[in-house]
Amino acid sequence: MTTSLDRRNALSRDTDVLVVGGGAAGVAAAVTAARQGARVTLLERYGFCGGGAVAGLSGTICGMYAATDDRSAPPRQMVHGFLDDFVAAMDARGGLTPPVRYGKTYTRVHDPLVWREAADALLTEAGVEIIYHSTVVGALVEGGEKVEGVTAYTKEGPTTLRAKVTIDASGDADVVAMAGFPSFIGQDGHVQNPTMIFRLMGVDTQRFLAAYGDDTIMGEEVSALIREKAAGNAYKLPRAKIWLFTTTRPNELLCNCTRVIGADGRELNPLFARDFTEAEIEGRRQMREYARFFRDNLAGCEDSFVNDTGVQVGVRQTRQAKGVSLLCNADILKGAKFADGIARSPWPIELHAGAKPRVEWLLDDVYEIPYGCFVPERGEGLLTAGRCLSAEQEAVASARVTAQCFSYGHAIGHAAAIAALDEIAPRAISGKDLRERLNRDDARLD
Repeated sequence: MTTSLDRRNALSRDTDVLVVGGGAAGVAAAVTAARQGARVTLLERYGFCGGGAVAGLSGTICGMYAATDDRSAPPRQMVHGFLDDFVAAMDARGGLTPPVRYGKTYTRVHDPLVWREAADALLTEAGVEIIYHSTVVGALVEGGEKVEGVTAYTKEGPTTLRAKVTIDASGDADVVAMAGFPSFIGQDGHVQNPTMIFRLMGVDTQRFLAAYGDDTIMGEEVSALIREKAAGNAYKLPRAKIWLFTTTRPNELLCNCTRVIGADGRELNPLFARDFTEAEIEGRRQMREYARFFRDNLAGCEDSFVNDTGVQVGVRQTRQAKGVSLLCNADILKGAKFADGIARSPWPIELHAGAKPRVEWLLDDVYEIPYGCFVPERGEGLLTAGRCLSAEQEAVASARVTAQCFSYGHAIGHAAAIAALDEIAPRAISGKDLRERLNRDDARLD
């Protein structure tokens, strides 16, 4: 009889707040909770923080600025709080561009190496215990309802981490699913397609900008050329509407242009091992094809070459936790406000499905995201943060971006510290009181 064995020493530790995942939401939550005096441990599967922003190379801090039809209006920042701390840490290290135009709004392009270093510094300064190269393999659940931490795989040995409060910032609601609490996948199981983002060096960016303008969403001239070349079978280019960003580095473009779908035409779901694997292989193939097209056809790109891709394919959407509140599609474009709103967003609905991404703008306004979107419908001792929030398909296509994930982590870090230190159930915390605490941290929600 064959037996599965792991004869290494088993490890165990206790903490007040356990954060699973070191993306924007996880870093913000861990630092915030530690600043309130909680003992905090952060688990991250890679050897660095950043999540989709770094491993997926999304490359931008989107969701900071208001959208407007006034092309002469300067960038107007609408989101503050922990975001400002992280932006300051990046700016101090030369890791952020000034605002660059993104259609009707602006974004900032970051250096992914500096992102890692800024996260390391903020976590270390706050006293967070960081455990890199650790993968959660199970949820510790008491009586089928109360999460008391997780079990994890590390190179040192299997590890049990017990916590008063656990924050699922995995991006995929992994802890929620492991615990057996309600969750859902996209719209009827369909998710937005992943993207392989890459960096193109050797670009004469002055000539590129002179030819195509300062809007990082490429105009119809480029889209028409892609359609023409693809129709003639000179290149295999499944997406015509593309995003190209100049970066903090000279002669470089950040390229968000691939549309990674399955050989059978499906939108691939990275929750499934075969889909995730197919996405990585297809993403790298598309990367080479777009890079060849740019080199052959775009001004300034004649001597360009691929410098890097994401560590993994960029993931937009997988599993989401079912929360006590649900952010609805209609809430975005009507600029909904909530008494327990703990974050705000001016970002458009940016739905990546089909041959052309669909963008719908909220102009000169923001919508708010309620605290209840991060409190699981069932289960105690657990909160969520990040893109796995409780939201409908089009709503999450707006609410998942980086600036908002920083805001979610800021709020949920406060909530977790209150719950752990004052022995209050997370669902008993008032979102309105949390909002007041965030405003004292200069979140400027009112």
